[in-house]
Parts: sequence; C-alpha cells; structure tokens
Amino acid sequence: MDRDWMRQQLEEFLDLATRYDAGRRPGDYIGDPNVYARLHRAEPTVKQILRVLDPAIADKVDIDQMAGVAMARNEVQRGLGILADKDEWATRPVPDAPTLAADRFHPWVWEPAAPLWAAEARQDAVLAAARTVNRRLQQKLNRHDIGETDLCLQTFDLKEPVTGKPRLRFPGDRNTPTWRARQEGAKYLAAGVFLAIRNVAAHEDDVPWTEQEALEHLATLSVLARWIEECTVESAA
Repeated sequence: MDRDWMRQQLEEFLDLATRYDAGRRPGDYIGDPNVYARLHRAEPTVKQILRVLDPAIADKVDIDQMAGVAMARNEVQRGLGILADKDEWATRPVPDAPTLAADRFHPWVWEPAAPLWAAEARQDAVLAAARTVNRRLQQKLNRHDIGETDLCLQTFDLKEPVTGKPRLRFPGDRNTPTWRARQEGAKYLAAGVFLAIRNVAAHEDDVPWTEQEALEHLATLSVLARWIEECTVESAA
C-alpha cells in the first residue's frame, strides 16, 4: 500500500473540490467546468482509494449528485484522517495485554535464574532453573539413579508404585477421567520440558532465544515446579 501516493491523490482531489465550491456563485448549477472535468477524471481513483480505507466512505462519493462535490470533499477528508491514523489503530485502541511477572514464577525457577537473567545470560538462566527443578524432583522422591526424562515418565505414570520407584500423585478423585488426564499430561509435559528445553540449553553452545522465548521456557518450568510441589509422594506398600 503506497500511502504517500494515496495521500497525494486525496489531497489533490480535496484541493480541486475546495476550489470548485469556492468559485461557484449563488444560483449557479455548476461551477468552473474545467475544474469540474478534472474532478470527474480524479473521482474513480479517489473512490478506489477510499474503498481500500473504508468502503462505506467510497460509496458516498458521487460528484454528479446534488451537493455531490461538497459531500465528496467531506468524505475525502475522512479518508485522509483514516490514512493518517491507520497505523495507530493497530496498537492504540486495543486493550493492554496481560503481563507475566518473572519474579512471581515458582521460587525453584526464578531464584536460580534471576542473577543470570540480570546478566543477560538467558540460556544459562533457563538451564539453572531446569537443573533446580530436577534436583527438587529427585529430592522429593529420593531418587538419584536415573536421568530427569525417565524420572518424569516414571514419576507421573498411572501404574502403581513399586519398591524404589515412588510416584507423584495429584490431589483429587482418582476415579475421574480428569484426574487421569492430568497425571498423563504432567508425565509428558515434564518429560518434554527436559528433552526440549533443558537439553537444548545444556548442549547447544549458543541458543538464539529471544527474551520472550526464554521467559516462556521459564514459565513452563514454573508450571512443572508447582505441579511437583502440589503432588504427594506415593510409595509401594
């Protein structure tokens, strides 16, 4: 969209319409025929421009109607206003988006991440948070014998716990589909966090995460941390 050209066309038409109306004398059916002819030539282009900006405005432009030039002038002024402010409409009138405060993340996540984040070491901040969440999970289950991904898959599994392999269980009625879905979902999300976030942060030299992406990773780790803390440990009888 060539806005400079659109603005130029509208301004030239507005200037012609203003000159035309200013030159008409009381009782004249039409004004200066040369200016009127130029308005006729410009009208199709102006209507097309206005149709892009607002079809309802374009439909009102018809200089052959009674008071048509004056009405066209008014609509072109509206079109110029739209053109001037169109970019602002994308940001100004929309509601403010909610914000997520990083210092409200679960303390297992933000406390180890905060000093690294302050140093603009986003990758290291995510890695430190992931390692802390893993250590907390190991401590809660008293398991240090397997890697974090396998530990997550076993921890939230619906199978009954066996000796040396306790489970984490969400509160609630275990006979409902919702409870079972939550357990299964936590199992795969937890494993995915360590596979797709922790491992990338640990094994890639320089991950090009934006600040937004890194914050989203920390937020995901915070969700997992809250789940781990919420759950109770169930061991084999």
